[in-house]
Amino acid sequence: MRDMLLGHEPTDYDVTTDATPNDVMRIFPETYAVGAQFGVVLVPVPKLGRQFDPARPPHPVEVATFRSDGIYSDGRHPDRVQYSKSPEEDVQRRDFTINGLLMDPLDGDRVLDFVGGRADLAAGIVRAIGDPDRRFLEDRLRMLRAVRFAARFAYVIDAATFAAIQKLAPMIHQVSRERVRDELTKMLTEGHARQAFELLDSSGPLQQVLPEIVRMHGVEQPPQFHPEGDVWIHTMMLLGQLRAGCSRTLAWGALLHDVGKPPTFRVAPDRIRFDGHVEVGVAMTHEICDRLHFSNDDTEQIEALVANHMRFKDVERMKSSTLKKFLRLPRFDEHMELHRMDCLASHGGLELYDFVAEKLRTTPPEEIRPELLLTGRDLIELGYAPGPRFKKILAAVEDAQLEGKLRSRDEALQWVRAEFPPA
Repeated sequence: MRDMLLGHEPTDYDVTTDATPNDVMRIFPETYAVGAQFGVVLVPVPKLGRQFDPARPPHPVEVATFRSDGIYSDGRHPDRVQYSKSPEEDVQRRDFTINGLLMDPLDGDRVLDFVGGRADLAAGIVRAIGDPDRRFLEDRLRMLRAVRFAARFAYVIDAATFAAIQKLAPMIHQVSRERVRDELTKMLTEGHARQAFELLDSSGPLQQVLPEIVRMHGVEQPPQFHPEGDVWIHTMMLLGQLRAGCSRTLAWGALLHDVGKPPTFRVAPDRIRFDGHVEVGVAMTHEICDRLHFSNDDTEQIEALVANHMRFKDVERMKSSTLKKFLRLPRFDEHMELHRMDCLASHGGLELYDFVAEKLRTTPPEEIRPELLLTGRDLIELGYAPGPRFKKILAAVEDAQLEGKLRSRDEALQWVRAEFPPA
C-alpha cells in the first residue's frame, strides 16, 4: 500500500485476512505452509496475463492471518500468536507506520490507516508503530530497516524511533549475520548508499556491524591526491555514485576498497602514506566477508576489487602482457566502474580510465585471451620432466605470446629450447 500511495509500482503484494492458515490452505490447495505456526502461508499466484511456465514458477503471495503477538524471546519470532478478527489489532504488531497501511480489496480506493501512516508518508517520517523499544526488541533487524527506508525515501527518522535505535544498537548482534548482510546489501544497491551509511553511523548500528568503516573517520589523506578530505568522506562520496541495481560485489568493493587505510596510516617526511594498505585491506575484507557469511564466489570478487583497485595507476607503464592479464580479470567491468568512481570521489581525473577503456575497445578479445601455444604435454614431449619448472616455462611462453613475440606453436617450441635448455 505504501508504494501505491507514493506512485510506485509495488514489487510484491502481501495479503492479510481473518481467515486462519487452515482456511487459506483449504481454499488454495497448492500452498507453502512455511510460516503457518505464525499465521503465514505462501500462495503461488501467476502474474496476470502470463501462461503457466514450469521454468518460471508462480510468484508466491504471503497471506497472513490477523493476529496479535506475544513475547519475542528469540528477537525475531513471537513465542505465541493469537489470531484476531480485527485488522486494527493486526497492524499494531507491524514495524513502521508507513508499512502499516492496508487496502480494502473490495474497494481499491479505500485505505485503512489505524496508525497514522498516511500522515507520516506525507511528512516524510519513518516512525515505529507504538513503542519503538518494543518494536525493535521484537526484531532487532528493524533498526537497520528503519535506516534503509529513511535513506531510500529521503525521509527522517522520528525522534523517539531514532533514540531507540541509538539505545538498542548493540543488540543487533542477536540478529543472524546473513540477515544483517542482506539488509546492508540492500542499502548499498538501492541507489541511496551514502545516505544510508551516514545515517547508520549517526544512529549507532554501523559501529556494531562494521566498526572497520567507522574507523575511517578523521583519517587524513594526502591533499594532492585526495582534496576531498579524509577516508570517510572519500568513501561516502564514492558510495554516493552507486547506482540503483548495481551488483552487490561492486557495492561491497566500493565500501571496502580503502578499509586498509586506517590501520596503515603514517605521516612520512614527504607526505601522508598508507604503506601496504591494499594487502591489509584484502585481509580485512576477507574477515568481514567471512563474518557476514558471504558466498565464496562473492568473497573472491570483493577481495579482487580491493586487491586491484590501485593497479590502474600503473596501466600506462605496464608491459603488454601484464596489461592484457589485468584486462582479463573476471568481471573486469566492475574493476573499471570502481576505478571511475574512485577517481570522481578524489582528484576527478579520468585519464587512466579512458586509457584502459580505449585499450578494451581497440584490442581484439583473442589478443587479450589467446589460445595457449603450448601445454604441459608439449613440454613433456620436448623432454622436460614435470615439476615446478613447468609453471615458470609456460608462464614465460604466455607472456612472450601476449607481447607478440611468439605467434605459432613451432615458434614457441624453438623459443623454449633456446630460453630453457633441458636439464
